Amino acid sequence: MPKSKTTETLLNSTDSIYGNLIKFCYFFVVFVLISCGNDTKSKAKTASDENAITETETTETNSNKTILFFGDSITAGYGLDDTNDAFPGIIQAKLDSLGLNYEVVNSGVSGETSAGGRSRIDWILNQDIDIFVLELGANDGLRGVAIAETKANLQAIIDAVKTKSPTTKIILAGMQLPPNMGQDYTTQFKAIFPDLASENDVAFIPFILEDVGGLKELNQNDGIHPTAEGHKIVAKNVWEVLNEVIKSES
Repeated sequence: MPKSKTTETLLNSTDSIYGNLIKFCYFFVVFVLISCGNDTKSKAKTASDENAITETETTETNSNKTILFFGDSITAGYGLDDTNDAFPGIIQAKLDSLGLNYEVVNSGVSGETSAGGRSRIDWILNQDIDIFVLELGANDGLRGVAIAETKANLQAIIDAVKTKSPTTKIILAGMQLPPNMGQDYTTQFKAIFPDLASENDVAFIPFILEDVGGLKELNQNDGIHPTAEGHKIVAKNVWEVLNEVIKSES
């Protein structure tokens, strides 16, 4: 039976609607996929940007070099109300004022001997160190430790630094004893430090307590440990040598 014109018109109209609907669905799906793709790219770009910022911040944070002071109660700032008043803290303030990107690490232990320093040096060297300042030996001298033993311990510490980190610059701080320890012993003790500095080709502070040691007004009641004012002079003694080492790194 032939279709009526009205029926054909209705069928054609229906086909047209379905066709348009299919086209709409197709374009909608394509649009959604493209949008999702752009969103994914946007998120990826954002993540990439965040990673770049993080890497930059990490680089800036890690850009500071490290100066480690490895010593005894003088380095630790024994008897001071604020350990920042000890000479390592004063050195840090000096570096900051000059805009130099160095971070000071105070690794001073009150009562430390050269043997004690030798026993803990491997642990200390688990961090990156650009400049290593060795200030030990005074307690050995005050206890009458054999000269050869003190020298061997200090040499072992220097060897450990050179082996673990060949690029680390070493500064050795010289020490002297009061005359009541006996002339022969004090003379031999004093010679330990320049001898080690020469033998190992390291920077040398002749006497870290220069213009402080033995002066009552610059030392605490024990007559051994510097006051806050005394530490300012100690810092000056250290800076004269440290500054040259820093310049050599530039």
